[in-house]
Amino acid sequence: MTALSFPTATDAAAGFVAETRPRAHGAGIDPYEYDRVIAPIDSLLDWPDACRTAALAHRARAERAAGRGRTRTAGHHHRLAARWFHLAALLPDPDRERAAAVAAEADRSMGDALLLLEPAARRISGEGYAGWLRLPERTATARRDGAGVPLVVLVPGMDSAKEEFHRPADALLDRGLAVLAVDGPGQGVLAAGPALGPDHRHALRRALDHVLGEQGEEGEQGGAVVDPGRIGVIGLSLGGYLAADFAAHDPRVRAAALVSGPYRLDWDALVPFVTATLTRRCGEDAAAARDFVERIDLAALAPRLRRLPLLLVEGGRDRIPGVTNADALVTDLPHAELLHVPHGNHLLGNALPDWLPDTTDWLADALATPTA
Repeated sequence: MTALSFPTATDAAAGFVAETRPRAHGAGIDPYEYDRVIAPIDSLLDWPDACRTAALAHRARAERAAGRGRTRTAGHHHRLAARWFHLAALLPDPDRERAAAVAAEADRSMGDALLLLEPAARRISGEGYAGWLRLPERTATARRDGAGVPLVVLVPGMDSAKEEFHRPADALLDRGLAVLAVDGPGQGVLAAGPALGPDHRHALRRALDHVLGEQGEEGEQGGAVVDPGRIGVIGLSLGGYLAADFAAHDPRVRAAALVSGPYRLDWDALVPFVTATLTRRCGEDAAAARDFVERIDLAALAPRLRRLPLLLVEGGRDRIPGVTNADALVTDLPHAELLHVPHGNHLLGNALPDWLPDTTDWLADALATPTA
C-alpha cells in the first residue's frame, strides 16, 4: 500500500475509528456522541463529511442559543463545532480543498467560541504560524500588580491543530497560566501551506515574539499581561519533539512537558496512517517526509535540554513505534521526570485523570517563581 492510498484501504476504517475514539474523548467529544456520528461510516472517505455534519449541527445550535441570549450555551456549542471540524481534518484526505476548508471552519468556530466565552482571548498570526492566546481570569490582577502571568506554549503534533487540546489548555488556565496554542507549518489552518519540517521551531519563536512584542507596545497602559521570564512549553505527540526542539534552542523557555512525544522514529516501522499523514503535511512529498522523520532524535537535543526542568509523559499502551521509550531519553537526561501511565494509549485520552492534573500542576510549579 502506498502512503496516500491509506484512506481507501478496505480494512482501514474500523481500526482508525477505534484508535481515534479515546483521542476524541481527550479533545472534549462525548464518546456516546462520537459513536452515534461515526457508526454509519463504512469507508474512511466518508469520515470528513460525517464529522463536518456533526460540526454544522453544533454551529446551528450555537446560533439558536445566541439568538436567545444564551451566551454560554452558544459558546459551548461553538467549541464543540471546532472540535468536530478538527476531527474532520484528521484524515490524510485526498481532497485537499475539503481538508483546507474544514481546518478553516475549525479556526472560525474556535474564534466564535472564544468571543463569547473568553473575550480577552485573541488570535495571532504571522509567517508560518497562527495561534490562539488565552488568558486566565486572574490576568487583570496580575496586570495591576505589574508581575504578569506565566505563559505555556502548546504545540500540537503531526495531524493536530490549535483547536484540539482544549483539556490541557483549560487545565492550565485554571491554574493561572496563559496559553498560546499554535499551528505551525503543515498544521491546522496552515496544513495546505508551508510544509511540516525542521524549521518549525523558528515559527514558534516568531509566535512568541509576536505575543511578547505586542504586549510590550501596550506595557505603558498598566504592565505586562505575560511575564516574559516565565515561559513554558507543552508538546503532544509529534508536538513533543517539536516542543523539545523549540525549548532546546530558545533560552526564554524555562520548562517543558512532552506528552507521547517520539524519541526516535523509523519510517519503515510506522503504520500507513502515520506515513500517509506525514506525506500530506510535508507537501505531499514522501521523500521529504522520510527525511524529516530521520532527523527526529531527542538524544541529539539532550545537551541543550539539560538546562531546564523536563517532564516526560507516556502511555504504556502507546502503539506508535518510537514513542514508548521515554526511559531511553531519561538515560540521556537523568534530571528529567518520567510520568508513566501503564494503561495509557497514545495521547492518553483514555487516562486523563492519571496524567493531566499532575502535568499541569508540574508546569504551574515550574513557572511559579518570577525571575529576578
